[in-house]
Amino acid sequence: MHIRHFFFSLGYALRGVWYVYRNEQNFRFQILAAIIVGILAWYFPLNDAERILVLLLIMLILILELVNSAIEKFTDIVKPRLHQHVQIVKDIMAGTVLVASVGSIILGLMIFVPHIIELFGL
Repeated sequence: MHIRHFFFSLGYALRGVWYVYRNEQNFRFQILAAIIVGILAWYFPLNDAERILVLLLIMLILILELVNSAIEKFTDIVKPRLHQHVQIVKDIMAGTVLVASVGSIILGLMIFVPHIIELFGL
């Protein structure tokens, strides 16, 4: 592998992430949520396993949103030929992101609530 090819590939990947960031409001919201959760993970005395889980959950949501955006763009291309199925595919992908997001929120609450309770002496 040539280093030049690596940097071209990296550039293409960053261009894809930037495209989704610019064009998808949900992705921007998820980036903001990831930053807030990252700050909380740094502020509270989480153990290593909790920090790893928080990072994995953040990555899972962002990856799923990128995949969702890619599939939406692709289905928009094939829409004239497969119109009756396109909305179902989009709904399934949105549901996938929703399920992962709700699960991440639940796990995040399980991790952070005890630290918040301790902070406020409740």
